[in-house]
Amino acid sequence: MALLNGRATMPCKRLVIAFDGPAGAGKSTVARLTAKELGYLYLDTGAMYRALALKALTQGVDLRDQEQLSALLGKTAIELEQGRDHVLRVYLDGREVSDLLRTPEVNASVSLVAEFPDIRSEMVMRQRAVAKRGGVVMDGRDIGTVVLPDADVKFFLTASLRARAQRRQIDLKALGYEVDLAQLAADIEHRDALDSSRAHSPLRQADDAVLVDTTEAGVEAVLERILRECRKHVC
Repeated sequence: MALLNGRATMPCKRLVIAFDGPAGAGKSTVARLTAKELGYLYLDTGAMYRALALKALTQGVDLRDQEQLSALLGKTAIELEQGRDHVLRVYLDGREVSDLLRTPEVNASVSLVAEFPDIRSEMVMRQRAVAKRGGVVMDGRDIGTVVLPDADVKFFLTASLRARAQRRQIDLKALGYEVDLAQLAADIEHRDALDSSRAHSPLRQADDAVLVDTTEAGVEAVLERILRECRKHVC
């Protein structure tokens, strides 16, 4: 508790902020920048599923077998570390795998891994444990609806399919992959269908989430809107 003009005041609340939306809508970029601006921890929940998918692919585990994947997750350590530059670094069993999580193979596999209730339940438990401290920005596909339904502020980011495919193509080129734009759009559309139609924790906008369309808006404009909304809830 602080003193203001000799009067006791409550300290500003450290918010729990949720970002949801489909692939390529800009969630990770905007969530990371929001955390940086507010001095919060950024947690990319999708990276956790990607890390498990990577391990399953590496070890030849059947991506459609929930029991095998659950057993694999039970003996898997996934750590997310935020560097001084606020870039998220992902460690799988002690080894950094950040640059391996956006490959075409992992992109094509992550929705299969994420659709199983047992996998999601374990991941949600880990994610909630991190959020308990407050001062957290978390992004994914079911954060505001399932993982953190009581989050202080919720956002749902979306964009046109073409815009999302173009962004993903740029990301993959930066990693050294040349991928056809039409194929990327088809892959993203397929993932949208999987994420939105799964029985357990489907992708959908929470009733109290702020909808932000990033199709035409630049990152700075989106970030400004997000921060303006967050600051309404800080003190």
